Amino acid sequence: MENNTTTTTKWNFKENEKLVTALGLTVRSVLNNLTSCIDPADTRFVISLGHGDPSAFPCFRTTPIAEDAIADAIRSAKFNGYSSNVGILPARRAVAENLSQDLPYKLSPDDIYLTSGCGQAIEVILNALARPNANILLPTPGFPCYEAWAGFTQIEMRHFNLLPEKEWEVDLNEVESLADDNTVAMVIINPGNPCGNVYTEQHLNPVITLGSISKRWIVPGCRLGWLVTNDPNGILKEHGVIDSIAGYLNISSDPATFIQGAIPQILEKTKDDFFSKTVNMLREDADICCDRIKDIPCITCPSKPQGSMFAMVKLHLNLLEDIEDDLDFCTKLAKEESLIILPGVAVGLKNWLRITFACEPSYLEDGFQRLNAFYQRRAKKQ
Repeated sequence: MENNTTTTTKWNFKENEKLVTALGLTVRSVLNNLTSCIDPADTRFVISLGHGDPSAFPCFRTTPIAEDAIADAIRSAKFNGYSSNVGILPARRAVAENLSQDLPYKLSPDDIYLTSGCGQAIEVILNALARPNANILLPTPGFPCYEAWAGFTQIEMRHFNLLPEKEWEVDLNEVESLADDNTVAMVIINPGNPCGNVYTEQHLNPVITLGSISKRWIVPGCRLGWLVTNDPNGILKEHGVIDSIAGYLNISSDPATFIQGAIPQILEKTKDDFFSKTVNMLREDADICCDRIKDIPCITCPSKPQGSMFAMVKLHLNLLEDIEDDLDFCTKLAKEESLIILPGVAVGLKNWLRITFACEPSYLEDGFQRLNAFYQRRAKKQ
């Protein structure tokens, strides 16, 4: 009779602590946790002023040009196969021509790398820049996707502040103190997410631009973005950044080919009145947002949003009873009012709030009524 011995091998896996920390406070994870706090006994519909997708509201529906372009691309049967790793040429040419309208020189299709939304563009550039001992300068507040991918790539994160009293401009003195020979990049988000600011031309000198059709054309579900190498002096090519970008795209997924096929028609044929309608709606919503904030003493908005669809709002805990911090505020708000607002800690700024105002005006008004009711109950007794 044989004596069988079972041998077990221990798996020496250790989690990436930086990654776990970063992913624990992503916008999606925080919003999901707040949604789970909604009282099922509350018969009111849930209002979310923490979302990043305006397409759910009829007033922010995309242009019929985009809808027809996507349908035409599918029906043509020309875009059912795989794309090249950098994107198909007609799509890259259309993006280059569209972006060149605002530049002092003309971009080439070779400067354009198409990605699955701006999120993948962030993934690509951080992986391309990653090397031993590298660090990256990130804004506070900022978009947490950068932190998450920096955690994956092991790039050291150094944070500089944006100044609310100066329209959320970069603290340049702090940037100078943080940067060293191992600094591979500095992130500038413009128009600002989450601050809603727009930087002056004098405040910007970008060399790599990330973007997408998600918000401007209101089609975030299409997942079509781009990475643009503005490299007129050949610095990025000389240092191997462009080769790294192309190399990484060789092993990652491409955006859907039929969406790429629709891009030329979307970019070339969308009329200016579509954009002006969207801007006017956002301006109306921003006015409502800022006016209603003035009626609620526990929050203040230091800078009216000039672009994007978000406002950063300071939370004054000294005026509230039984509220520990911004996360506690938003958790109790969700439970008591079925209203979801993103706590500032999710974008790197504790005891602030990010309020999204890209929605139907009546929906926004209802949300602020609930927010005011919550304040009235929680206001510290004088």
